[in-house]
Amino acid sequence: MDFWQRYRAIDARDTRFDGQFYTAVRTTGIYCRPSCPARTPKAENVTFYETSAAAHDAGYRACKRCLPEAVPGTPAWNIRSDIAGRAMRLINDGVINRDGVEGLASRLGYSSRQLNRILSHELGAGPLSLARASRAQTARTLLVSTQMKLADVAFAAGFSSVRQFNETIGEVFAMTPTALRGTAVRGSALRGTAHRAPAATTALTLNLPYREPFDPGVFDFLAVRAIPGIEAGTASSYARTLRLPHADARFGVTYDAGAPGRPLVLTIGAVDLRDLPSLLSRVRRLLDLDADPVAIDGALAADPRLAPAVKALPGMRMPGAVDPQELLIRAMTGQQITVAAARTALTQLSACGSESLAPADGLHRLFPTAAQIADPGFGLLRGPQRRIDSVRAAASAMAAGDLDFGYGDDLAGLQSKLLPLPGVGPWTVGYVAMRVIGAPDVFLANDAAVRNGILALSAGNPAGAGTPDFTEVSPWRSYATMHLWRAAAISPKPRRARQAPAPSAVRRTADLTLQS
Repeated sequence: MDFWQRYRAIDARDTRFDGQFYTAVRTTGIYCRPSCPARTPKAENVTFYETSAAAHDAGYRACKRCLPEAVPGTPAWNIRSDIAGRAMRLINDGVINRDGVEGLASRLGYSSRQLNRILSHELGAGPLSLARASRAQTARTLLVSTQMKLADVAFAAGFSSVRQFNETIGEVFAMTPTALRGTAVRGSALRGTAHRAPAATTALTLNLPYREPFDPGVFDFLAVRAIPGIEAGTASSYARTLRLPHADARFGVTYDAGAPGRPLVLTIGAVDLRDLPSLLSRVRRLLDLDADPVAIDGALAADPRLAPAVKALPGMRMPGAVDPQELLIRAMTGQQITVAAARTALTQLSACGSESLAPADGLHRLFPTAAQIADPGFGLLRGPQRRIDSVRAAASAMAAGDLDFGYGDDLAGLQSKLLPLPGVGPWTVGYVAMRVIGAPDVFLANDAAVRNGILALSAGNPAGAGTPDFTEVSPWRSYATMHLWRAAAISPKPRRARQAPAPSAVRRTADLTLQS
């Protein structure tokens, strides 16, 4: 977007752009979200910034009226596959808090000096400033949504000391932490997104901001694949255990379409406070809460094959992954079998996983580590020996550190790391890219469910209404894939005569565990 496109957005107070850029006003010294209800400033007094960190570094403070730190994140970090986008995904996952700038730079293959120069040029702030802004946002969320002690908030947000926490809150928000906590009631009335947990409880209850509309079908997608003891899901909720860098965690998310504001409520049953920023980031990725559904649906609806589905199901989300290694194992285990069969196989495999140190609500086990699968776990796998060997080889490579991939990769990087593995082809890489790094423009053309979805949605449309690979809706073809999977799942399945598959077709057969 150029300057005047952004200026028109703030003049219209368009909430769709909240979190995608920030408006700084030279005459007041503050920065706002695009939908700030204050009077629109004169264009000559406005500077737009890609990140709140850039506005901080330029000397601006956050607006007390619109609270720009209380918005969904920008979808740009998934759309962009450059160093800046990859770095932001890792920063949001807490890498700087755990490993410092050197650790972040090492993961991206750059020196810390080069990385600082790249991010300063692309985003207007270096990695430390970006991490500081992320900590401030997490701290604000905890202050207005919980009754945690201020010292606990400081360390949970990633600050190294209470003094650093107090200084940052003062610089960013021009308020003390106590005063910022006092904005909770007003903020709740303004947005309907704040919720206070009882003071006596150790659990954290937070409301997750997102851009509307929101299709809760993502809960169905996760629920039908839920592994008993590790996950539990319904049409409007999802809960699971999770292994994080410092300790086990347990969380649940519920969606209430009938409540004012249609809140998404995150309840964290157990977490090491040092892992809290990482957990919040992964839950947001899992439910694709930083997506811009209006922009996505607008592009998809332009294709006559997808228009009816988009109208019926606005706000489709693309499920993410809370653990990249787990996602690869699940994808490889479920290839060429049904959803139910894949769930059965993964339930058997889960027996080699560790018991959770924070069990509750029927969730008592953790998904097996790569080492557990590679050694005792492979004996629990069922199916063709070739697939068992492939899963074990991938698990062994991850356990040995020979295969390292995650949120900081791009599509080309995933291809170079995963394609050499036996049993992994372009389909698997594309699916991992969709769910791990949130790649928005993956189209799985050889997926049987995608082909069935095309047939289901093309009924009544003239033949040849669009290209076979849906290039017309780029860069949102991953979301087109989600609509096609949904259409394939709900359309009547025609009876077919049995016949042996051609050898060349076996490799391309869809992973039917992905139909939603």
